[in-house]
Amino acid sequence: ILRGYNGTRATDLIQLHFSTCLSEYLAKQPSLRGVLRDPSACGGLKGLTEEQVRICQLQAEAMDSVKRGAELAVEECQHQFQNRRWNCSTLQGLQVFGKPASLPAAGTRESAFVHAISSAGVAFAITRACSRGELEKCGCDPCEEPWFQWSGCSDNLSYGIAFSQAFVDNPERSRGISSSRALMNLHNNEAGRKVRPTLSVECKCHGVSGSCEVRTCWKVMPPFRKVGNVLKEKFEGATEVHPKRVGSRKLLVPKSSRFKPYTAHDLVYLVASPDFCNWDPRRGVFGTSGRQCNRTSHAMDGCELLCCGRGFRTAQAEVVERCSCKFRWCCSVKCKQCRHLVEVHSCR
Repeated sequence: ILRGYNGTRATDLIQLHFSTCLSEYLAKQPSLRGVLRDPSACGGLKGLTEEQVRICQLQAEAMDSVKRGAELAVEECQHQFQNRRWNCSTLQGLQVFGKPASLPAAGTRESAFVHAISSAGVAFAITRACSRGELEKCGCDPCEEPWFQWSGCSDNLSYGIAFSQAFVDNPERSRGISSSRALMNLHNNEAGRKVRPTLSVECKCHGVSGSCEVRTCWKVMPPFRKVGNVLKEKFEGATEVHPKRVGSRKLLVPKSSRFKPYTAHDLVYLVASPDFCNWDPRRGVFGTSGRQCNRTSHAMDGCELLCCGRGFRTAQAEVVERCSCKFRWCCSVKCKQCRHLVEVHSCR
Protein backbone atom coordinates (compact mmCIF):
# COMPACT_ATOMS: atom_id res chain seq x y z
CA ILE A 1 0.00 0.00 0.00
CA LEU A 2 1.31 3.43 -0.75
CA ARG A 3 2.06 5.86 2.03
CA GLY A 4 0.74 9.15 0.92
CA TYR A 5 0.21 12.80 1.11
CA ASN A 6 0.12 13.36 4.86
CA GLY A 7 1.52 10.03 6.04
CA THR A 8 -1.71 8.10 5.54
CA ARG A 9 -2.10 5.06 3.33
CA ALA A 10 -2.37 6.45 -0.16
CA THR A 11 -3.51 5.36 -3.60
CA ASP A 12 -2.28 2.03 -4.91
CA LEU A 13 -1.45 3.63 -8.20
CA ILE A 14 1.73 1.59 -8.22
CA GLN A 15 0.06 -1.62 -9.30
CA LEU A 16 0.64 -5.32 -8.75
CA HIS A 17 3.20 -5.52 -11.54
CA PHE A 18 6.95 -6.00 -11.43
CA SER A 19 7.80 -2.51 -12.53
CA THR A 20 5.63 -1.17 -9.75
CA CYS A 21 5.03 -3.09 -6.55
CA LEU A 22 7.74 -5.72 -6.95
CA SER A 23 10.28 -3.01 -7.63
CA GLU A 24 9.08 -1.29 -4.45
CA TYR A 25 9.57 -4.54 -2.53
CA LEU A 26 13.12 -4.87 -3.86
CA ALA A 27 13.85 -1.21 -3.19
CA LYS A 28 13.21 -1.74 0.53
CA GLN A 29 15.73 -4.57 0.86
CA PRO A 30 19.11 -3.46 2.33
CA SER A 31 20.91 -5.83 -0.04
CA LEU A 32 19.96 -8.83 -2.12
CA ARG A 33 23.44 -10.21 -2.72
CA GLY A 34 23.45 -12.35 0.40
CA VAL A 35 19.83 -13.37 -0.02
CA LEU A 36 20.38 -14.53 -3.59
CA ARG A 37 23.82 -16.10 -3.28
CA ASP A 38 21.92 -19.35 -3.67
CA PRO A 39 19.77 -18.97 -6.83
CA SER A 40 17.12 -21.21 -5.27
CA ALA A 41 16.29 -18.25 -3.01
CA CYS A 42 14.72 -16.51 -6.03
CA GLY A 43 11.54 -18.49 -5.42
CA GLY A 44 11.21 -16.74 -2.07
CA LEU A 45 10.80 -13.30 -3.64
CA LYS A 46 7.07 -12.76 -3.62
CA GLY A 47 5.29 -11.51 -6.70
CA LEU A 48 7.58 -13.00 -9.35
CA THR A 49 6.17 -14.95 -12.28
CA GLU A 50 7.68 -18.30 -13.24
CA GLU A 51 9.73 -16.66 -15.99
CA GLN A 52 11.01 -13.96 -13.63
CA VAL A 53 12.07 -16.64 -11.15
CA ARG A 54 13.94 -18.41 -13.97
CA ILE A 55 15.72 -15.19 -14.98
CA CYS A 56 16.53 -14.51 -11.34
CA GLN A 57 18.03 -17.98 -10.94
CA LEU A 58 20.16 -17.52 -14.04
CA GLN A 59 21.28 -14.01 -13.08
CA ALA A 60 20.92 -13.76 -9.32
CA GLU A 61 23.66 -11.14 -9.16
CA ALA A 62 21.50 -8.79 -11.24
CA MET A 63 18.84 -8.44 -8.54
CA ASP A 64 20.85 -5.88 -6.58
CA SER A 65 20.84 -3.75 -9.73
CA VAL A 66 17.10 -4.27 -10.11
CA LYS A 67 16.77 -3.03 -6.53
CA ARG A 68 18.80 0.06 -7.39
CA GLY A 69 16.68 0.65 -10.47
CA ALA A 70 13.57 0.55 -8.28
CA GLU A 71 15.12 3.09 -5.92
CA LEU A 72 15.98 5.38 -8.82
CA ALA A 73 12.41 5.18 -10.13
CA VAL A 74 10.87 5.99 -6.74
CA GLU A 75 13.25 8.86 -6.06
CA GLU A 76 12.74 10.39 -9.49
CA CYS A 77 8.96 10.00 -9.41
CA GLN A 78 8.80 11.74 -6.03
CA HIS A 79 11.04 14.54 -7.29
CA GLN A 80 8.97 15.14 -10.42
CA PHE A 81 5.61 15.15 -8.55
CA GLN A 82 6.63 16.67 -5.22
CA ASN A 83 4.40 19.71 -5.77
CA ARG A 84 1.40 17.92 -7.26
CA ARG A 85 -1.75 16.65 -5.58
CA TRP A 86 -0.52 13.16 -6.41
CA ASN A 87 3.08 13.08 -5.22
CA CYS A 88 4.18 9.51 -6.00
CA SER A 89 4.56 8.56 -2.36
CA THR A 90 6.47 5.35 -1.77
CA LEU A 91 5.61 2.14 0.04
CA GLN A 92 6.22 2.13 3.77
CA GLY A 93 6.82 -1.40 4.90
CA LEU A 94 3.41 -2.92 4.17
CA GLN A 95 3.16 -6.04 2.06
CA VAL A 96 1.33 -5.46 -1.20
CA PHE A 97 1.69 -8.79 -2.98
CA GLY A 98 -0.93 -11.34 -3.68
CA LYS A 99 -3.85 -11.63 -6.04
CA PRO A 100 -4.11 -8.55 -8.26
CA ALA A 101 -6.98 -6.34 -7.21
CA SER A 102 -9.14 -3.95 -9.13
CA LEU A 103 -7.18 -0.76 -8.53
CA PRO A 104 -9.19 2.43 -8.94
CA ALA A 105 -6.23 4.49 -10.10
CA ALA A 106 -4.99 1.90 -12.58
CA GLY A 107 -5.18 2.95 -16.21
CA THR A 108 -4.59 6.64 -15.45
CA ARG A 109 -1.80 8.85 -16.72
CA GLU A 110 -0.18 8.61 -13.28
CA SER A 111 -0.08 4.85 -13.69
CA ALA A 112 1.43 5.35 -17.15
CA PHE A 113 4.25 7.43 -15.69
CA VAL A 114 5.00 4.91 -12.96
CA HIS A 115 5.30 2.06 -15.46
CA ALA A 116 7.54 4.12 -17.72
CA ILE A 117 9.88 5.42 -15.02
CA SER A 118 10.16 1.99 -13.37
CA SER A 119 11.03 0.26 -16.63
CA ALA A 120 13.58 2.96 -17.44
CA GLY A 121 15.07 2.73 -13.95
CA VAL A 122 15.76 -0.99 -14.26
CA ALA A 123 17.34 -0.56 -17.70
CA PHE A 124 19.49 2.29 -16.38
CA ALA A 125 20.71 0.40 -13.31
CA ILE A 126 21.49 -2.81 -15.20
CA THR A 127 23.43 -0.80 -17.78
CA ARG A 128 25.54 0.86 -15.09
CA ALA A 129 26.18 -2.49 -13.39
CA CYS A 130 27.45 -3.92 -16.68
CA SER A 131 29.96 -1.11 -17.10
CA ARG A 132 31.21 -1.52 -13.54
CA GLY A 133 31.85 -5.21 -14.02
CA GLU A 134 29.26 -6.25 -11.43
CA LEU A 135 27.41 -8.69 -13.72
CA GLU A 136 28.95 -11.80 -15.21
CA LYS A 137 26.81 -11.98 -18.35
CA CYS A 138 27.51 -8.50 -19.69
CA GLY A 139 30.22 -5.90 -19.84
CA CYS A 140 31.13 -2.80 -21.78
CA ASP A 141 29.35 -1.84 -24.97
CA PRO A 142 30.60 -4.41 -27.53
CA CYS A 143 29.72 -2.14 -30.45
CA GLU A 144 32.28 0.52 -29.61
CA GLU A 145 35.04 1.11 -32.14
CA PRO A 146 38.25 -0.63 -30.98
CA TRP A 147 40.38 2.50 -31.44
CA PHE A 148 42.64 3.63 -28.65
CA GLN A 149 40.56 6.74 -27.95
CA TRP A 150 37.54 4.53 -27.12
CA SER A 151 39.48 2.00 -25.07
CA GLY A 152 37.51 2.84 -21.94
CA CYS A 153 34.40 0.97 -20.83
CA SER A 154 31.31 2.51 -22.45
CA ASP A 155 27.86 1.95 -20.99
CA ASN A 156 26.17 -1.10 -22.54
CA LEU A 157 22.72 0.41 -22.93
CA SER A 158 21.49 -2.32 -25.29
CA TYR A 159 21.93 -5.01 -22.65
CA GLY A 160 20.15 -2.95 -19.98
CA ILE A 161 17.17 -2.40 -22.27
CA ALA A 162 17.01 -6.09 -23.24
CA PHE A 163 17.08 -7.18 -19.57
CA SER A 164 14.32 -4.72 -18.70
CA GLN A 165 12.18 -6.00 -21.58
CA ALA A 166 12.60 -9.63 -20.55
CA PHE A 167 12.11 -9.13 -16.82
CA VAL A 168 9.83 -6.12 -16.40
CA ASP A 169 7.35 -6.95 -19.17
CA ASN A 170 6.87 -10.59 -18.25
CA PRO A 171 3.95 -10.23 -15.76
CA GLU A 172 1.84 -8.55 -18.44
CA ARG A 173 2.79 -11.04 -21.14
CA SER A 174 2.29 -14.05 -18.87
CA ARG A 175 -1.32 -13.00 -18.31
CA GLY A 176 -1.84 -12.50 -22.03
CA ILE A 177 -1.88 -9.18 -23.86
CA SER A 178 -5.49 -9.22 -24.93
CA SER A 179 -6.60 -6.89 -22.16
CA SER A 180 -6.55 -3.14 -22.67
CA ARG A 181 -4.71 -2.64 -19.38
CA ALA A 182 -1.92 -5.02 -20.40
CA LEU A 183 -1.56 -3.30 -23.77
CA MET A 184 -1.34 0.06 -22.04
CA ASN A 185 1.24 -1.11 -19.49
CA LEU A 186 3.44 -2.77 -22.10
CA HIS A 187 3.35 0.32 -24.29
CA ASN A 188 4.34 2.61 -21.40
CA ASN A 189 7.07 0.22 -20.25
CA GLU A 190 8.62 0.45 -23.70
CA ALA A 191 8.11 4.22 -23.90
CA GLY A 192 10.14 4.54 -20.70
CA ARG A 193 12.97 2.49 -22.17
CA LYS A 194 12.96 4.54 -25.37
CA VAL A 195 14.06 7.65 -23.47
CA ARG A 196 17.74 7.52 -24.30
CA PRO A 197 19.42 10.87 -23.65
CA THR A 198 22.59 11.43 -25.63
CA LEU A 199 25.54 9.58 -24.16
CA SER A 200 28.30 11.91 -23.00
CA VAL A 201 32.01 11.28 -23.40
CA GLU A 202 34.33 11.07 -20.42
CA CYS A 203 38.09 10.89 -20.82
CA LYS A 204 41.14 10.28 -18.68
CA CYS A 205 44.53 11.67 -19.66
CA HIS A 206 47.73 9.66 -19.51
CA GLY A 207 51.21 11.12 -19.84
CA VAL A 208 54.09 12.78 -18.08
CA SER A 209 53.00 15.27 -15.40
CA GLY A 210 49.36 14.85 -16.34
CA SER A 211 49.83 15.77 -19.98
CA CYS A 212 47.27 14.41 -22.39
CA GLU A 213 49.59 12.61 -24.79
CA VAL A 214 47.27 9.60 -24.63
CA ARG A 215 43.60 9.63 -23.73
CA THR A 216 41.30 6.86 -22.63
CA CYS A 217 37.67 7.75 -23.39
CA TRP A 218 34.33 6.09 -22.90
CA LYS A 219 30.67 6.92 -23.34
CA VAL A 220 28.41 7.19 -20.29
CA MET A 221 24.75 7.79 -19.66
CA PRO A 222 23.71 11.17 -18.23
CA PRO A 223 22.13 11.37 -14.76
CA PHE A 224 18.76 9.64 -14.43
CA ARG A 225 17.21 13.05 -13.75
CA LYS A 226 17.29 13.72 -17.51
CA VAL A 227 15.19 10.60 -18.10
CA GLY A 228 12.74 11.79 -15.44
CA ASN A 229 12.48 15.23 -17.01
CA VAL A 230 11.64 13.76 -20.41
CA LEU A 231 9.03 11.38 -19.00
CA LYS A 232 7.43 14.19 -16.99
CA GLU A 233 6.95 16.12 -20.26
CA LYS A 234 5.43 13.01 -21.84
CA PHE A 235 3.13 12.67 -18.80
CA GLU A 236 1.81 16.18 -19.44
CA GLY A 237 1.17 15.33 -23.11
CA ALA A 238 -0.10 11.77 -22.63
CA THR A 239 -2.82 10.55 -25.00
CA GLU A 240 -6.13 9.11 -23.80
CA VAL A 241 -6.86 5.92 -25.74
CA HIS A 242 -9.47 3.19 -26.00
CA PRO A 243 -9.33 -0.36 -27.41
CA LYS A 244 -10.35 -1.02 -30.98
CA ARG A 245 -10.48 -4.32 -32.85
CA VAL A 246 -8.55 -4.20 -36.11
CA GLY A 247 -8.88 -7.57 -37.83
CA SER A 248 -7.79 -10.16 -35.30
CA ARG A 249 -5.81 -7.68 -33.24
CA LYS A 250 -6.83 -5.37 -30.44
CA LEU A 251 -5.17 -1.95 -30.65
CA LEU A 252 -5.23 1.18 -28.55
CA VAL A 253 -6.31 4.21 -30.57
CA PRO A 254 -6.82 7.84 -29.53
CA LYS A 255 -10.19 8.27 -27.87
CA SER A 256 -10.96 11.37 -29.90
CA SER A 257 -10.31 11.97 -33.57
CA ARG A 258 -9.05 15.41 -32.56
CA PHE A 259 -6.10 13.84 -30.72
CA LYS A 260 -2.87 13.48 -32.64
CA PRO A 261 -1.74 9.89 -33.27
CA TYR A 262 0.64 8.82 -30.53
CA THR A 263 4.05 7.30 -31.19
CA ALA A 264 6.03 4.55 -29.50
CA HIS A 265 7.75 7.28 -27.47
CA ASP A 266 4.54 8.75 -26.01
CA LEU A 267 2.63 7.76 -22.88
CA VAL A 268 -0.97 6.59 -23.14
CA TYR A 269 -3.75 6.11 -20.59
CA LEU A 270 -7.24 4.60 -20.55
CA VAL A 271 -9.19 6.47 -17.88
CA ALA A 272 -9.25 10.01 -16.54
CA SER A 273 -7.48 10.62 -13.24
CA PRO A 274 -9.37 11.49 -10.06
CA ASP A 275 -8.67 14.99 -8.74
CA PHE A 276 -6.85 13.54 -5.68
CA CYS A 277 -8.46 16.24 -3.52
CA ASN A 278 -10.69 14.61 -0.93
CA TRP A 279 -10.54 11.48 1.18
CA ASP A 280 -12.35 8.70 -0.68
CA PRO A 281 -10.75 5.33 0.16
CA ARG A 282 -13.39 3.49 -1.87
CA ARG A 283 -11.92 5.05 -4.99
CA GLY A 284 -8.37 4.85 -3.71
CA VAL A 285 -8.05 8.63 -3.19
CA PHE A 286 -6.68 9.88 0.12
CA GLY A 287 -6.75 13.63 -0.35
CA THR A 288 -4.27 16.43 0.22
CA SER A 289 -5.23 17.33 3.77
CA GLY A 290 -2.09 18.06 5.78
CA ARG A 291 0.15 18.69 2.76
CA GLN A 292 2.38 21.77 2.97
CA CYS A 293 1.61 24.43 0.38
CA ASN A 294 3.08 27.71 -0.87
CA ARG A 295 0.81 30.62 0.01
CA THR A 296 2.32 32.98 -2.57
CA SER A 297 2.44 30.56 -5.51
CA HIS A 298 -0.21 30.44 -8.24
CA ALA A 299 1.14 27.13 -9.56
CA MET A 300 0.08 23.62 -8.54
CA ASP A 301 2.06 23.85 -5.27
CA GLY A 302 0.10 26.96 -4.26
CA CYS A 303 -2.35 26.69 -1.40
CA GLU A 304 -5.35 27.45 -3.60
CA LEU A 305 -4.74 24.62 -6.06
CA LEU A 306 -3.03 22.06 -3.83
CA CYS A 307 -5.70 22.45 -1.13
CA CYS A 308 -8.50 22.30 -3.71
CA GLY A 309 -10.11 25.48 -2.41
CA ARG A 310 -10.57 24.09 1.13
CA GLY A 311 -8.25 26.68 2.66
CA PHE A 312 -5.14 26.16 4.73
CA ARG A 313 -3.76 26.50 8.24
CA THR A 314 -0.73 28.57 9.16
CA ALA A 315 1.69 27.71 11.95
CA GLN A 316 5.15 28.81 12.97
CA ALA A 317 8.14 26.49 12.90
CA GLU A 318 11.72 27.02 14.03
CA VAL A 319 14.38 26.59 11.34
CA VAL A 320 18.06 26.09 12.14
CA GLU A 321 20.50 27.17 9.43
CA ARG A 322 24.22 27.67 9.08
CA CYS A 323 25.18 31.34 9.06
CA SER A 324 28.11 33.75 9.49
CA CYS A 325 30.41 31.24 7.81
CA LYS A 326 34.13 32.05 7.68
CA PHE A 327 36.98 30.35 5.88
CA ARG A 328 39.90 29.41 8.14
CA TRP A 329 43.36 28.74 6.82
CA CYS A 330 43.85 25.91 6.10
CA CYS A 331 41.38 24.41 5.21
CA SER A 332 38.03 24.56 6.90
CA VAL A 333 34.87 26.59 7.09
CA LYS A 334 33.45 27.51 10.48
CA CYS A 335 29.79 28.51 10.76
CA LYS A 336 27.41 29.55 13.47
CA GLN A 337 23.91 28.16 13.85
CA CYS A 338 21.14 30.68 13.39
CA ARG A 339 17.58 30.02 14.49
CA HIS A 340 14.56 31.83 13.18
CA LEU A 341 10.83 31.31 12.88
CA VAL A 342 9.09 30.72 9.58
CA GLU A 343 5.46 30.35 8.64
CA VAL A 344 4.37 26.91 7.47
CA HIS A 345 1.10 26.50 5.57
CA SER A 346 -0.75 23.19 5.33
CA CYS A 347 -4.00 22.21 3.63
CA ARG A 348 -7.19 21.86 5.66
